[in-house]
Amino acid sequence: QVQVAESGGGSVQAGGSLRLSCTASGYTYRATCMAWFRQAPGKEREGVAALCSDRRTTFADSVKGRFTVSSDNAQNTLDLQMNSLKTEDTAMYYCAATGQIIGLIVKPLNSALYTYWGHGTQVTVSS
Repeated sequence: QVQVAESGGGSVQAGGSLRLSCTASGYTYRATCMAWFRQAPGKEREGVAALCSDRRTTFADSVKGRFTVSSDNAQNTLDLQMNSLKTEDTAMYYCAATGQIIGLIVKPLNSALYTYWGHGTQVTVSS
């Protein structure tokens, strides 16, 4: 029922910036959290950034200070602004959204929380 779509990937040089956009549609209720994940070849999927209904943001240590997120008030969009990109940021980036979650979200970057996933957008950072 819910569809998640992301866009904005591309190829940039190290030190550059890129902005990814995500939209979740088809909700009859508000998603508790939306998040960005990424997966590079040979590596496990990694949570990058999350925004939940309490308006708190969570970032992976590897991107703190470089990446930011923004959303509309309905929590149906989540944009990821990536600055000072490094070659290590090269990955397929996926947007995801939860359903309704009752209770405190202790680990917003736990992928098990997320029910709906986009198809991914590739980010390649070259040196």
